[in-house]
Amino acid sequence: MPTDTTCDDTTAAILSASKPRAVGLVLLALAMGGFAIGVTEFAAMSVLPDFAADLGVDTPTAGHAISAYALGVVVGAPVLAVMGARVARWKLLIGFMALFAVGNGLSALSPTFEWMLAFRFLSGLPHGAYFGVAALVAASIVPLAWRTRAVSSILLGLTIATVIGVPIATAVSHSFGWRWTFAIVSVLAALTMSLIALFAPRDPAHADASPFRELGALKRRQVWLTLGIGAIGFGGMFAVYAYLASTLIEVTGVGVTVIPWVFAVFGMGMLAGNLIGGWAADRFGMKAGAVMLVWSVFALIAYFFAAPHLWAVLAVVVLIGTGMGLGPLLQTRLMDVAGDAQTLAAALNHSAFNTANALGPFLSGIAIAGGLGLASTGLVGAGLAFGGLVIWGWAMWDAKRSA
Repeated sequence: MPTDTTCDDTTAAILSASKPRAVGLVLLALAMGGFAIGVTEFAAMSVLPDFAADLGVDTPTAGHAISAYALGVVVGAPVLAVMGARVARWKLLIGFMALFAVGNGLSALSPTFEWMLAFRFLSGLPHGAYFGVAALVAASIVPLAWRTRAVSSILLGLTIATVIGVPIATAVSHSFGWRWTFAIVSVLAALTMSLIALFAPRDPAHADASPFRELGALKRRQVWLTLGIGAIGFGGMFAVYAYLASTLIEVTGVGVTVIPWVFAVFGMGMLAGNLIGGWAADRFGMKAGAVMLVWSVFALIAYFFAAPHLWAVLAVVVLIGTGMGLGPLLQTRLMDVAGDAQTLAAALNHSAFNTANALGPFLSGIAIAGGLGLASTGLVGAGLAFGGLVIWGWAMWDAKRSA
């Protein structure tokens, strides 16, 4: 176990026992950043028609702004993590949020769609690096047995954003204009910076930290296998999420006023999955990952049959959303297998997550274009979740063989 992954059990237990309020404030500060990121990532999808009309592009073209943000996440996570290897983590978090605030502020001021693409890419750059470093900080202030729950508390901010933040941001966009959505996110980022400056521990950078040491994570097979579980397995959830609105209108037959409520229900499933997943990972380790992936396979297959019926869809999307519980498990798994290259490995988890965000909708689009129908996104998702399960089996076999 790397010495800089967490405090040792005794130190962390003393901290959490003697200063529970301090620990709670640190986690709150970190979760606020997750909330801001969740709002900009998911609200951008809901306000897409608004900025498409204002900037003079059609809806499919406007969707490239979503892809630009995801590309920024994939590129920014490893680059910023390596560049910041010798910087104290609390300073990194403030710097990442500053860049995030600037990117979203500029998005709100975009004069043309071409500038919008550039600013969304800029906004995405600190996303994965922030979550990766925040996870390391969260894990360092609690006992080892609680670390996945601490990590899940940061992702809790992201999942709460899907339930509360996105509907509010969408309402603001419809009432006052889409630019206010990104302006609000910029303000949330500034608030996060203030909270981190006030409450985050002032731990110095590790004495032996360096960009080359961080790059050492890429030599470890277990790091790649863990990332593969996320990049493929998480794709199942996004295969359905990306086309949920279209499925509700064309297959389920509901009006547009119902759609936000279904997305909110989906978000509640993600919220529950995040909480349960953090607890299960601390209790059962990687075995919990297999259960979550099997659960996702059956939930996604059920979606195919539930799609024509609203009440069945509402029940099934909650089950699919609980697949979010895989996130904190993989985050702490990367801490275990990355050796002394903690920051890069932790940040790459979100590159994998956004790879899934691109892969799932891409494969679902192929199925729809091939005439299989919108409900087939559930079967595509089930296939991806099963693929994640296969990689999980490979990772466990490889770990056992190596041990």
